[in-house]
Amino acid sequence: MGSDNAKDLVSQLQSHKLGRRQFMIKAAAAGMSATAIVGALSTMGTIPARAQDARKVTFWSAFTDPEKTILQGMVDTFNAQSTDFQVEFVSTPPETVTDSTKLMTAVRGGTGPDIYHLDRFIVAQRAAGGLLQDLSQFPDAKDYITNYLDFAQAEASYNGSPYALPFDTDTRALYYNKTMLQSVGVDPAEFDQSNGPLTWDRVAEVAALLDVKDSNGNYTQMGFVPWVSEGWHYTYGFSWQGSFFDSAACSVTPDDPKIVEAFQWVQDYCNARGADAVSAFGTPSKQAGFPAQQLPFMLDTLAMVITGDWMIAQIKQYAPDKDYGITWMPVPAALASAPAATAEAAASPAASVGGASTTWAGGWSTVIPEGAKNAADAWTFMKWFSGKDGQAIYTKQSSHLPTWTELLSDDSLFDERHVFFAKSLLPTAKNRPPLPVGAKYWDELTVAFQATYLNQGAPADLLATAKDNTNKDLQEFCPVS
Repeated sequence: MGSDNAKDLVSQLQSHKLGRRQFMIKAAAAGMSATAIVGALSTMGTIPARAQDARKVTFWSAFTDPEKTILQGMVDTFNAQSTDFQVEFVSTPPETVTDSTKLMTAVRGGTGPDIYHLDRFIVAQRAAGGLLQDLSQFPDAKDYITNYLDFAQAEASYNGSPYALPFDTDTRALYYNKTMLQSVGVDPAEFDQSNGPLTWDRVAEVAALLDVKDSNGNYTQMGFVPWVSEGWHYTYGFSWQGSFFDSAACSVTPDDPKIVEAFQWVQDYCNARGADAVSAFGTPSKQAGFPAQQLPFMLDTLAMVITGDWMIAQIKQYAPDKDYGITWMPVPAALASAPAATAEAAASPAASVGGASTTWAGGWSTVIPEGAKNAADAWTFMKWFSGKDGQAIYTKQSSHLPTWTELLSDDSLFDERHVFFAKSLLPTAKNRPPLPVGAKYWDELTVAFQATYLNQGAPADLLATAKDNTNKDLQEFCPVS
C-alpha cells in the first residue's frame, strides 16, 4: 500500500470521516501491515497510536447498585458499537438528591465530566446558575426532545431551551408484606388493587398491630414509617391534593392548608409511636447510598412502605421469595369515597378503582456541564443513552419507567407488576414544579418535613418558613412560565 493512500486514510480518521475501527478495517483490507498502521498513525502526530488513547467521553453518575451495574452495562453496549469514541463511566460517591457540590467544584477547576447524571427537577436551577450547557447548540436538540413525555420535557428545559435529556421516570405506590400482615390477622386481600386505596388512617391501624419494641424501648419491627424511602413531603402534599406552586402569583405555596393537614397527619402518626424511637428505627435507611439489600422492607422488619417501581427489580434480585403486593397510594379519610381529583384523572381507565388516590413521578436526566471537553461526542452518546435504545434497556432491567413516549406502548418492557405503574399510575401522576429554585425548594421542604416528623415545630409554622425562604430566591426569576 502506498504512503499516499496510508496518509489519505489517516487524514480521513483525523477529520472524523472514518472512525478508528473503520480505519483499521480499511487499512488491513488494503494490505497495510500492523507495523505500517502504527507507523502511519504515529507520523500524523495528532492521532494516538494506542487504542486506549482514542477520543473519550467521561460520564459521571452517583447511582448505586443495582442500577450502577446496569448503567455500566449500557455504557459497555454503546462502546462495543461505537467507532468514533469511547465512553468512560465514572461512579462518583453517593450524594443527597440536590447536592451538586462535586460537579460545581470540578467545573470551576476545569476537571469536570462531559456528561453528568442529574435529578431532572433541579435542571432549571442548575441551568439558571450557569452550570449546564444549553443543548440548543446542537441543531437537532429541539426536535429530539419532543420525543419525551410532556412533563419530562418541561423539567429538562429552562427559558424555552433544552438543558437536559430526560433519562427515566417512576411512580410511587404502597408496597406491603403479605406474610407480615397475615401474622397479625390482617387479610392481605384488603390491600389488593382491585379494592381501591386504603385510607392513611387504616394504614396506621394496621401498622400499630405490627410495631414491636425490645426491652430497651427500641423498635425492632414496625408496620409503617411515613418518611422512609419515598415518603417525602411531596408524597403527602400531593396525596392530600395540595398545590405547591402558584404560577399566577409566582410563589411557592407549601402553606396550602391541604399540605399543612398532610404534614400534621405525619406528625401525629410519629408522635403516637414516639418520634425519637421512630427516627432511630428509620433514619439509617435514609442515608445516601444505603444498600438496597439492607432496606427494612427487604429484611422483613418493615411491613409497609411507600416506594417506587424500581423496587420490583431490587426485590427480585435481593429477596426473590418475598410474598408482597403493590397497591394504590392511600388517601386521607375525607377523600376515601371521592372521585378522581381532575378531569384528566377521571378519564383514566383506573379512575373507577383508584378514585382520589394521587401519586407523583420523578426521574433523572443527562446533562453536559460547562467546561466539558468533548460536548459533540457527549451529545451523540446522550441521544443513545437517554433515547429509545438506552431507555429500553434500562426500563427492562431496572423496572423504572421510560420517558421516551413511544416506549410506553411497548408491553414487552413491563412485567405484570410493572404494568400497574406504567398504565394505572403514570398517566395521572403529579410532578414537582420545574422551578429555577427547584433544589432550594426541595431542601426547604425537607427541613420542614424532618422537623415535622421529629416533632420540632408546628407544621403550619415550619411550612411558612419554607415558603418565605424559597420565595426570596424565586423573585429574581419571576415570572416563571
